[in-house]
Amino acid sequence: MFKILKYSFFDLVRSRWSYVYFLFYLLLAATLLFLNNDLSKAVITLMNVIIILVPLIGTIFGVMYFYNSKEFTELLLAQPIKRSSIFIGLYLGVAVSLSMSLLLGIGVPFLLYGLTQSAAIWDFSLLLITGVFLTFIFTGIAFNISLSNENKIKGFGYAIMMWLFLAVIYDGLFLMSLVFFEDYPLDKLSLIGTMLNPIDLSRTLILLKLDISALLGYTGAVFKTFFGTNQGLIISISVLFLWVLFPAIRMVRKSNKKDF
Repeated sequence: MFKILKYSFFDLVRSRWSYVYFLFYLLLAATLLFLNNDLSKAVITLMNVIIILVPLIGTIFGVMYFYNSKEFTELLLAQPIKRSSIFIGLYLGVAVSLSMSLLLGIGVPFLLYGLTQSAAIWDFSLLLITGVFLTFIFTGIAFNISLSNENKIKGFGYAIMMWLFLAVIYDGLFLMSLVFFEDYPLDKLSLIGTMLNPIDLSRTLILLKLDISALLGYTGAVFKTFFGTNQGLIISISVLFLWVLFPAIRMVRKSNKKDF
Protein backbone atom coordinates (compact mmCIF):
# COMPACT_ATOMS: atom_id res chain seq x y z
CA MET A 1 0.00 0.00 0.00
CA PHE A 2 2.79 2.42 0.88
CA LYS A 3 4.49 1.94 -2.50
CA ILE A 4 1.22 2.69 -4.28
CA LEU A 5 0.67 5.69 -2.02
CA LYS A 6 4.18 6.92 -2.78
CA TYR A 7 3.68 6.50 -6.54
CA SER A 8 0.32 8.32 -6.64
CA PHE A 9 1.60 11.03 -4.29
CA PHE A 10 4.67 11.88 -6.39
CA ASP A 11 2.64 11.53 -9.57
CA LEU A 12 0.31 14.27 -8.35
CA VAL A 13 3.10 16.37 -6.85
CA ARG A 14 4.70 16.56 -10.30
CA SER A 15 1.40 17.75 -11.78
CA ARG A 16 1.23 21.44 -12.64
CA TRP A 17 -2.24 21.64 -11.10
CA SER A 18 -0.77 20.84 -7.70
CA TYR A 19 1.52 23.84 -8.06
CA VAL A 20 -1.38 26.02 -9.17
CA TYR A 21 -3.39 24.86 -6.14
CA PHE A 22 -0.44 25.60 -3.84
CA LEU A 23 0.33 29.01 -5.35
CA PHE A 24 -3.32 30.06 -5.19
CA TYR A 25 -3.47 29.54 -1.42
CA LEU A 26 0.00 31.00 -0.95
CA LEU A 27 -0.92 34.25 -2.71
CA LEU A 28 -4.36 34.42 -1.10
CA ALA A 29 -3.07 33.89 2.44
CA ALA A 30 -0.14 36.27 1.98
CA THR A 31 -2.40 38.99 0.58
CA LEU A 32 -4.98 38.68 3.35
CA LEU A 33 -2.39 38.61 6.14
CA PHE A 34 -0.09 41.42 5.07
CA LEU A 35 -2.73 43.76 3.64
CA ASN A 36 -5.32 43.30 6.40
CA ASN A 37 -4.93 44.67 9.92
CA ASP A 38 -7.65 42.44 11.37
CA LEU A 39 -6.47 38.84 11.57
CA SER A 40 -9.95 37.53 12.38
CA LYS A 41 -11.28 38.94 9.10
CA ALA A 42 -8.45 37.24 7.24
CA VAL A 43 -9.33 33.91 8.85
CA ILE A 44 -13.02 34.36 7.98
CA THR A 45 -12.19 35.14 4.35
CA LEU A 46 -9.91 32.10 4.15
CA MET A 47 -12.66 30.01 5.73
CA ASN A 48 -15.19 31.09 3.10
CA VAL A 49 -12.77 30.11 0.35
CA ILE A 50 -11.67 26.82 1.92
CA ILE A 51 -15.19 25.68 2.81
CA ILE A 52 -16.23 25.85 -0.85
CA LEU A 53 -13.02 25.32 -2.80
CA VAL A 54 -11.41 22.45 -0.86
CA PRO A 55 -14.40 20.08 -1.27
CA LEU A 56 -14.68 21.01 -4.95
CA ILE A 57 -10.99 20.42 -5.67
CA GLY A 58 -10.99 17.18 -3.67
CA THR A 59 -14.01 15.96 -5.63
CA ILE A 60 -12.63 16.90 -9.06
CA PHE A 61 -9.12 15.60 -8.41
CA GLY A 62 -10.46 12.36 -6.93
CA VAL A 63 -12.72 11.61 -9.89
CA MET A 64 -10.19 12.64 -12.54
CA TYR A 65 -7.31 10.71 -10.98
CA PHE A 66 -9.40 7.56 -10.57
CA TYR A 67 -10.51 7.50 -14.21
CA ASN A 68 -7.14 8.59 -15.61
CA SER A 69 -5.30 5.90 -13.66
CA LYS A 70 -7.80 3.16 -14.53
CA GLU A 71 -5.39 1.26 -16.78
CA PHE A 72 -2.68 1.42 -14.12
CA THR A 73 -5.17 0.20 -11.53
CA GLU A 74 -6.17 -2.75 -13.70
CA LEU A 75 -2.49 -3.62 -14.11
CA LEU A 76 -2.08 -3.60 -10.33
CA LEU A 77 -5.17 -5.77 -9.92
CA ALA A 78 -3.50 -8.43 -12.05
CA GLN A 79 -0.68 -8.59 -9.52
CA PRO A 80 -0.77 -10.49 -6.21
CA ILE A 81 -1.73 -7.37 -4.29
CA LYS A 82 -4.74 -6.89 -2.05
CA ARG A 83 -7.44 -4.78 -3.63
CA SER A 84 -7.83 -2.81 -0.44
CA SER A 85 -4.13 -1.89 -0.53
CA ILE A 86 -4.42 -0.67 -4.12
CA PHE A 87 -7.40 1.62 -3.66
CA ILE A 88 -6.48 2.88 -0.21
CA GLY A 89 -3.00 3.67 -1.54
CA LEU A 90 -4.39 5.61 -4.51
CA TYR A 91 -6.90 7.41 -2.30
CA LEU A 92 -4.32 8.42 0.29
CA GLY A 93 -1.91 9.56 -2.43
CA VAL A 94 -4.48 12.01 -3.79
CA ALA A 95 -5.71 13.20 -0.38
CA VAL A 96 -2.23 13.63 1.12
CA SER A 97 -0.89 15.56 -1.89
CA LEU A 98 -3.87 17.95 -1.88
CA SER A 99 -3.61 18.38 1.89
CA MET A 100 0.08 19.18 1.63
CA SER A 101 -0.59 21.87 -0.99
CA LEU A 102 -3.21 23.37 1.32
CA LEU A 103 -1.05 23.23 4.44
CA LEU A 104 2.01 24.71 2.76
CA GLY A 105 0.05 27.30 0.81
CA ILE A 106 -1.62 28.71 3.93
CA GLY A 107 0.96 27.69 6.53
CA VAL A 108 4.00 29.40 5.01
CA PRO A 109 2.45 32.94 5.05
CA PHE A 110 1.27 32.42 8.62
CA LEU A 111 4.76 31.35 9.69
CA LEU A 112 6.25 34.41 8.00
CA TYR A 113 3.61 36.61 9.60
CA GLY A 114 4.60 35.38 13.04
CA LEU A 115 2.79 32.95 15.27
CA THR A 116 3.25 35.06 18.41
CA GLN A 117 2.05 38.42 17.14
CA SER A 118 -1.60 37.86 17.96
CA ALA A 119 -3.71 35.45 19.97
CA ALA A 120 -6.06 35.13 16.99
CA ILE A 121 -3.29 33.45 15.02
CA TRP A 122 -4.17 30.18 16.77
CA ASP A 123 -7.61 30.25 15.22
CA PHE A 124 -6.02 29.35 11.92
CA SER A 125 -4.96 25.94 13.28
CA LEU A 126 -8.59 24.81 13.30
CA LEU A 127 -8.92 26.25 9.81
CA LEU A 128 -6.15 23.97 8.57
CA ILE A 129 -7.51 20.95 10.45
CA THR A 130 -10.98 21.31 8.92
CA GLY A 131 -9.43 21.91 5.49
CA VAL A 132 -7.50 18.63 5.72
CA PHE A 133 -10.61 16.79 6.93
CA LEU A 134 -12.67 18.15 4.03
CA THR A 135 -9.95 17.10 1.58
CA PHE A 136 -9.96 13.50 2.83
CA ILE A 137 -13.76 13.38 3.05
CA PHE A 138 -14.54 14.59 -0.46
CA THR A 139 -11.67 12.68 -2.07
CA GLY A 140 -13.07 9.52 -0.47
CA ILE A 141 -16.60 10.31 -1.65
CA ALA A 142 -15.25 10.98 -5.17
CA PHE A 143 -13.51 7.59 -5.24
CA ASN A 144 -16.74 5.91 -4.13
CA ILE A 145 -18.72 7.60 -6.89
CA SER A 146 -16.09 6.65 -9.47
CA LEU A 147 -16.10 3.03 -8.32
CA SER A 148 -19.87 2.90 -8.70
CA ASN A 149 -19.92 4.35 -12.24
CA GLU A 150 -17.97 2.97 -15.17
CA ASN A 151 -18.99 5.88 -17.36
CA LYS A 152 -16.62 8.80 -16.80
CA ILE A 153 -19.18 11.46 -17.70
CA LYS A 154 -21.79 10.05 -15.32
CA GLY A 155 -19.24 9.70 -12.53
CA PHE A 156 -18.03 13.27 -12.96
CA GLY A 157 -21.60 14.57 -13.13
CA TYR A 158 -22.70 12.73 -10.00
CA ALA A 159 -19.62 13.98 -8.13
CA ILE A 160 -20.31 17.62 -9.04
CA MET A 161 -23.98 17.22 -8.11
CA MET A 162 -22.96 15.77 -4.75
CA TRP A 163 -20.67 18.73 -4.06
CA LEU A 164 -23.34 21.21 -5.19
CA PHE A 165 -25.91 19.60 -2.92
CA LEU A 166 -23.70 19.65 0.20
CA ALA A 167 -22.21 23.10 -0.48
CA VAL A 168 -25.32 25.01 -1.59
CA ILE A 169 -28.62 23.14 -1.77
CA TYR A 170 -28.38 21.46 1.64
CA ASP A 171 -28.20 24.81 3.45
CA GLY A 172 -31.35 26.03 1.73
CA LEU A 173 -33.30 22.87 2.54
CA PHE A 174 -32.03 22.92 6.12
CA LEU A 175 -33.06 26.55 6.68
CA MET A 176 -36.47 25.90 5.10
CA SER A 177 -37.05 23.00 7.50
CA LEU A 178 -36.09 25.19 10.48
CA VAL A 179 -38.52 27.91 9.39
CA PHE A 180 -41.29 25.41 8.65
CA PHE A 181 -40.97 23.73 12.06
CA GLU A 182 -40.22 26.91 14.03
CA ASP A 183 -43.02 26.15 16.50
CA TYR A 184 -41.28 22.96 17.60
CA PRO A 185 -38.07 22.40 19.61
CA LEU A 186 -35.25 22.54 17.09
CA ASP A 187 -32.18 22.00 19.25
CA LYS A 188 -31.59 18.36 18.34
CA LEU A 189 -32.66 18.89 14.73
CA SER A 190 -30.14 21.71 14.33
CA LEU A 191 -27.29 19.67 15.80
CA ILE A 192 -28.07 16.56 13.77
CA GLY A 193 -28.60 18.55 10.58
CA THR A 194 -25.23 20.25 11.01
CA MET A 195 -23.41 16.98 11.66
CA LEU A 196 -24.93 15.38 8.56
CA ASN A 197 -23.06 17.88 6.39
CA PRO A 198 -19.26 18.08 6.84
CA ILE A 199 -19.16 21.50 5.16
CA ASP A 200 -21.67 22.99 7.59
CA LEU A 201 -19.97 21.32 10.54
CA SER A 202 -16.59 22.75 9.55
CA ARG A 203 -18.01 26.23 9.08
CA THR A 204 -19.73 26.09 12.46
CA LEU A 205 -16.59 25.03 14.29
CA ILE A 206 -14.51 27.85 12.80
CA LEU A 207 -17.11 30.55 13.45
CA LEU A 208 -17.51 29.46 17.05
CA LYS A 209 -13.76 29.36 17.54
CA LEU A 210 -13.73 33.01 16.43
CA ASP A 211 -16.57 33.73 18.89
CA ILE A 212 -18.90 35.16 16.26
CA SER A 213 -21.79 32.73 16.66
CA ALA A 214 -24.24 35.49 15.73
CA LEU A 215 -23.40 34.76 12.10
CA LEU A 216 -24.95 31.30 12.51
CA GLY A 217 -28.51 32.63 12.69
CA TYR A 218 -31.08 32.20 15.42
CA THR A 219 -29.83 28.69 16.21
CA GLY A 220 -26.41 30.12 17.09
CA ALA A 221 -27.12 29.84 20.79
CA VAL A 222 -27.65 26.09 20.44
CA PHE A 223 -24.40 25.67 18.55
CA LYS A 224 -22.59 27.88 21.05
CA THR A 225 -23.80 25.73 23.94
CA PHE A 226 -22.70 22.48 22.32
CA PHE A 227 -19.85 23.23 19.91
CA GLY A 228 -18.43 26.05 22.03
CA THR A 229 -17.25 23.69 24.75
CA ASN A 230 -14.17 21.51 24.67
CA GLN A 231 -16.38 18.43 24.75
CA GLY A 232 -18.35 19.74 21.78
CA LEU A 233 -15.12 20.39 19.90
CA ILE A 234 -13.91 16.83 20.51
CA ILE A 235 -17.25 15.34 19.45
CA SER A 236 -17.32 17.49 16.30
CA ILE A 237 -13.79 16.48 15.31
CA SER A 238 -14.80 12.87 15.94
CA VAL A 239 -17.78 13.28 13.59
CA LEU A 240 -15.48 14.66 10.89
CA PHE A 241 -13.21 11.65 11.43
CA LEU A 242 -16.21 9.36 10.93
CA TRP A 243 -16.94 11.23 7.69
CA VAL A 244 -13.42 10.26 6.60
CA LEU A 245 -13.70 6.68 7.82
CA PHE A 246 -17.06 5.64 6.35
CA PRO A 247 -16.26 6.46 2.68
CA ALA A 248 -12.92 4.65 3.06
CA ILE A 249 -14.63 1.53 4.44
CA ARG A 250 -17.25 1.59 1.70
CA MET A 251 -14.54 2.05 -0.93
CA VAL A 252 -12.73 -1.07 0.30
CA ARG A 253 -15.94 -3.13 0.35
CA LYS A 254 -17.01 -1.89 -3.07
CA SER A 255 -13.60 -2.62 -4.62
CA ASN A 256 -13.58 -6.16 -3.19
CA LYS A 257 -16.96 -6.95 -4.74
CA LYS A 258 -16.55 -5.09 -8.04
CA ASP A 259 -15.77 -7.08 -11.19
CA PHE A 260 -13.02 -5.32 -13.09
